[in-house]
Amino acid sequence: MLEKRVRELLDAAFEERPDLFLIDLDITSGNIIKVIIDCDQDVKVADCIFVSRAVEHQLDREEEDFSLEVTSAGVGKPLKHHRQFVKNVGRKMEVLDHNKVKETGTLETADENGIKIAWKVREPKPVGKGKVTVDKEWSIEYDKIKQAKVVITFN
Repeated sequence: MLEKRVRELLDAAFEERPDLFLIDLDITSGNIIKVIIDCDQDVKVADCIFVSRAVEHQLDREEEDFSLEVTSAGVGKPLKHHRQFVKNVGRKMEVLDHNKVKETGTLETADENGIKIAWKVREPKPVGKGKVTVDKEWSIEYDKIKQAKVVITFN
């Protein structure tokens, strides 16, 4: 019952702020409500406050006691929603598929169906000695991705 009401309140909040979207909702047996959100740009503290108020102010603690925590998806966490991929186009990604193939490259494109990453690799020349730099790319559908993370680099 509580989860249904919280989902309704979240849907209303995201309708009012379409740039925000739900990544995860977890309600424990002790009525601890944990909401993880993301945004088409960067999540700000004000965004978390907005979602928190949209839920908390509509629930009655006299009826059912609860605890509410609203956070952003966080750096280094696996991406779950296609909108997270779209907002990270141009960034370095590590992608693992269900066959345990793992590649790291720049996220070139992301749409409703899947993503494409690209990277460079040094390979032996087809003829003669030495190596040559080769451009590689991998297009993969979302349902084939086991895990994908943004790779944090410090320059």
